[in-house]
Amino acid sequence: MTDTPDTPNRFITIQEHIINEQRHHPAATGGFSWLLSGITLAARIISANVRRAGILDVLGDSGDSNVHGEQQQKLDLLANKTIELCLGYRGNVAMIASEELDQPKVITRGENDEARKYIVVFDPLDGSSNIDVNVSVGTIFSIFQRDPSRSDAADPASEILQPGDQQLAAGYIVYGSSTVLVYTTGEGVHMFTLDPSVGAFLLHSEHIRMPDKGKTYSVNEGNAGSFPEGVQRYLEWCKTEEAGPYSARYIGSLVADFHRTLLKGGIFLYPPTAKSPNGKLRLLYEANPIAFLAEQAGGMATDGRMRIMEKAPKSVHERTPLYVGSRVDMERLQRHLT
Repeated sequence: MTDTPDTPNRFITIQEHIINEQRHHPAATGGFSWLLSGITLAARIISANVRRAGILDVLGDSGDSNVHGEQQQKLDLLANKTIELCLGYRGNVAMIASEELDQPKVITRGENDEARKYIVVFDPLDGSSNIDVNVSVGTIFSIFQRDPSRSDAADPASEILQPGDQQLAAGYIVYGSSTVLVYTTGEGVHMFTLDPSVGAFLLHSEHIRMPDKGKTYSVNEGNAGSFPEGVQRYLEWCKTEEAGPYSARYIGSLVADFHRTLLKGGIFLYPPTAKSPNGKLRLLYEANPIAFLAEQAGGMATDGRMRIMEKAPKSVHERTPLYVGSRVDMERLQRHLT
């Protein structure tokens, strides 16, 4: 069937797209696309569970806390287990780390140890505290190449603590009015929508570009009294006639807030506060993948002092401030911070 102008790319699945992208890298093997297919499988399962959350009785607290002292939601644990199982059966994942795991987890190794080339880090269900009120939530993931020379049997994290510019791929899935997957392998940012009728992610847009400038800012201004002075000055400027003024848009789910910023432009801010002086978002599996996507789409991501993807993590759950968005908006913010 030939595509019409109203339905371009309708029948290009994410698996086909990944294989086509792989052709640009002669040294690539099918193992990487096989790994990504494990993530898309997990996304379809999590999407189904999110949509039936009330029916399945998986809403609310699990009664346990994670390593950060945060109350775990039932769906947090379900999503984490789903991703862990889907990646474990790929056969080429050496190690995983997530927000819900206290320590990195080594996937069982044996005769095929050499085939286990990849490390996957992820936030299984970002924004899960909002799910009870039907707000969009999501999954964030990042993939690194395993480096056996860094291996330390006594400290599995030694292989994981790589700066963001070493990422092979990163992406997120938004579970909202539709289920959308966005990913990059360093060759642009591509977006897919899950078609429930066929159970496949179909190509929506290729090579997405973030607008150079937006008209919205996204931040939890309830904490503004303890933001750095430069951030406070920037937010005051956003409300002036010179600025437009900007409109405030804050969802409280990183995936949903960034997805809007990616498509519409603007800026997302999660500054340090008196309560969280080092920031609150996790560098390895939240800020790094978001920064990779932003830069690939023509945007910028910093911690207020340096590029996010140049930061070398010192621990798996290290936190960081995050400022990410359109180039012009980020440059304006930087002038207020200096």
